[in-house]
Amino acid sequence: MKSQKKIAQQLVLFVIVLLNFSLAEAKKSKVKIAKNDSAATILKKHGIEQSHLSLQIKNDEDDVVSINAYEKKIPASVSKILTSYAVLKKFPLGFKFHTNVYFDKKNMYLKGGGDPGFVSENMWYLTNELTRSGITEVPGDLVVDDTRFDHIRFDESREDQRVDRAYDSPIGAMSFNWNAVNVFVRPGTAGQAAKVYIDPDNGHFELRNSTKTVAGATKKELVVSISNSEKWISVSGEVQAGAPEKGIFKSINDPELWSGINLKLFLKQRGIEIKGQVRAGKVPAGTDLIVSVESKNLSYILADMNKFSNNFVAEMFTKNLAASENRTNASLKEGVDVIRTELSHIGLTTRDVEVFNPSGFTRHNRVSAQALNKVLLALKNDFTTYPTFLESLPIAGVDGTLKRRMKNTVAQGWVRAKTGYLDGVVSLAGYAGRKDGSVLTFSFLYNGPRDEAIVREAFDQILISSLQ
Repeated sequence: MKSQKKIAQQLVLFVIVLLNFSLAEAKKSKVKIAKNDSAATILKKHGIEQSHLSLQIKNDEDDVVSINAYEKKIPASVSKILTSYAVLKKFPLGFKFHTNVYFDKKNMYLKGGGDPGFVSENMWYLTNELTRSGITEVPGDLVVDDTRFDHIRFDESREDQRVDRAYDSPIGAMSFNWNAVNVFVRPGTAGQAAKVYIDPDNGHFELRNSTKTVAGATKKELVVSISNSEKWISVSGEVQAGAPEKGIFKSINDPELWSGINLKLFLKQRGIEIKGQVRAGKVPAGTDLIVSVESKNLSYILADMNKFSNNFVAEMFTKNLAASENRTNASLKEGVDVIRTELSHIGLTTRDVEVFNPSGFTRHNRVSAQALNKVLLALKNDFTTYPTFLESLPIAGVDGTLKRRMKNTVAQGWVRAKTGYLDGVVSLAGYAGRKDGSVLTFSFLYNGPRDEAIVREAFDQILISSLQ
């Protein structure tokens, strides 16, 4: 059970590292900032050209800082602020998704309700519910019904190149563990292979372990490869004796099959055997509902998306926006249309924002700092949405993607913001609280060649300066 819970924690931590920090840690600048330095001075000291920026800080409707505020830039993951806005407007507070199981005395049916947070804990709960239902054997198949969403797993609005990492997982109405398989590697005895574990170990993938534990420094990089078509996971390279466990997370390619084979395994562990195969299908009309499992509260799922910049959750939310209009076969495009419609209600048009992908994993989205601030202010001025949204954001120096930023400064605990990063794109947008009770909204968007660590440092220094 503990190993199952660890899946969710470590997968989320992986998304933090990959989406919000450089793949190679950049050397920070040694810029000295004076207490009264303006935003323009801070940017100049960091060698950042203002033409590469759209930046705005507001105190309610009053501008505190404005640099190219109406110029649209690629926003990267701060796009999730736009998605959050639509989600909070369309779904009622306390909303929960449902995953249902049906049985017709022959086949068992697992019907996905679009839960973005259906992980091992949920699967165990579902299994325990089925155990108490009195079913001890399923003579037929386990049929997975994924028809709430369409079957486009990787929307064309994402970056073109596919990778086998968890941040590029496929989307399905019935999904499990963010549609990723987890590989944990621990050192063995020096001279022997490392200890490698697939989690969940459901027999779907063959493990090929050609690692070696070494006493000294490693000379061969640890490499984990996956073949979804041939159903194997290969682990090679060297692991240093005494090194801590390392988790690597690989995306699977078929959410329906992945969910079904894991439920079959979980049921077998509790003495319920499915005699047939796992296959895709649809629940026949009139089939008895035997178990319905609720998701976490909407606010917790929103925090999963924003605290850790989870692309998978953003796209699941967006397809659910379309499905909430009483549709089946809901598409991402339909969900993005809902986001655009909600933004239009606060006066934003394509002159201000262009949204194609809800997670920001694209270079086609465009938004200005002014437009982002308008969304942030609209959320702030609506008491029904503001507490939930604010709680979902990373806190400077405390947690999420801001855990290591602005630590031990006046901004620690006083800044809550969404981060964003793509190659050549750095962004940060959210709220900065002052001790006098006022709350600033801010949006910083950078598109240019400057090292992302330097840009992040400049953004942090501007916020620190605004709170002094």
